[in-house]
Amino acid sequence: MAADRSVAGLSDEPVDHRFKALPPDAEGLTVGALAAERRDLFTGGFTTPVLALSAESVEHNLALLETYAERHGLAFAPHGKTSMSPQLFARQLERGAWGITAAVPHQARVYRAYGIGRIFLANELVDAAALRWLAGELDADPGFRFVCYVDSVRGVELMDEALRAAGATRPVDVVVELGAGEGARTGARTEAECAAVAEAVAATGTLRLVGVAGYEGEVPDASGERVRRWLHRLVALAVDLDRAGRFADVTAAGGDIVISAGGSAWFDAVADVFAQIPELSAPVLKLLRSGAYVSHDDGHYRHLTPFNRVPEEGALQPAFRLWAQVVSRPSPEQAFLNAGKRDAAYDLDLPEAQVVRSGRDGTVRPATGITVSGLSDQHTWVRTEPGAELEVGDWVGMGLSHPCTSFDKWQLIPLVAEDGTVVDFVRTFF
Repeated sequence: MAADRSVAGLSDEPVDHRFKALPPDAEGLTVGALAAERRDLFTGGFTTPVLALSAESVEHNLALLETYAERHGLAFAPHGKTSMSPQLFARQLERGAWGITAAVPHQARVYRAYGIGRIFLANELVDAAALRWLAGELDADPGFRFVCYVDSVRGVELMDEALRAAGATRPVDVVVELGAGEGARTGARTEAECAAVAEAVAATGTLRLVGVAGYEGEVPDASGERVRRWLHRLVALAVDLDRAGRFADVTAAGGDIVISAGGSAWFDAVADVFAQIPELSAPVLKLLRSGAYVSHDDGHYRHLTPFNRVPEEGALQPAFRLWAQVVSRPSPEQAFLNAGKRDAAYDLDLPEAQVVRSGRDGTVRPATGITVSGLSDQHTWVRTEPGAELEVGDWVGMGLSHPCTSFDKWQLIPLVAEDGTVVDFVRTFF
């Protein structure tokens, strides 16, 4: 399955004021024409601040998760809310992804606009307008596969009511969400509650139960042991529901039973436990949903990646670098850059100063003795140690934490080769 041809149409968008940091003298060109010029990020007219995505690191990360999923017998529906980029979705699908995961109806609509044929929505969908849209999509396209969470009897009632009102002719596939524990996020807290939700689904004609799912990243005080314990509960829930005949419709239709988990912090535990899933009444789709791996990061996920625990599996590479210029050097201990909260992820960790590119001669050196200490709306606060070389006009390259809140600040991101050449642009829709 591949994304729709409309992805190629993104290169026909005009370069204009909507997109931050693009060269002013490129006004009037299309994105594709600008990419074809292969401009240099630093000397080709780009203005600061500018977010760059490493072409080599993105390719490396895409390949690494593809081989990981294959090696462990996992299907893969990466969470698209990380990037909301149809171009990256297309590359993930080319790399064997089963489909793309969404969190809210808007994201699913973007996916459909760009031809995504399989969507896993990791939320209970109770919005009547969204369900009316979904019913229309399913009715219009027999090949479209959609799966979403249910975690309450009331939610099932609302979905059934909205789908009947919409005149839906195809049932919506749902998976019971098992919560990760008391104090965690969404999901039914007990197996008894999950059984009640499954029974409510069976009483409708508009929903079809196809499996179980959840998010192990929300296990309170997460550790390898606690996460695996919850994953074993998830698998046991699927076994119990299967024995109770709750997946009979799936079996009769020759479909598969979905068992899904997996964020970017514990997918090694998911692989371990899912390898132990027993034989059920229908084939099992072991669906991993990690999404942040595409760009990885220099903060939160750098410390939590499963590849740190299992180094023989490989290593992800941080792909983002935010470049900003020194615009003020008021004292030997302080400097200010022209990037701020509008440009950099800051919800988990502050940006990390990594390299300095001289504003005089373009030479690049490590950002020794240079630390980001805070962010204002449009300024980065920098603390400099004695002897740190930094002057007005220098460019500072910073690593970012939390990919999900990096992509959402930039609608068009230069994809940059190691030598600084801009080889393409990645469009996002938040």
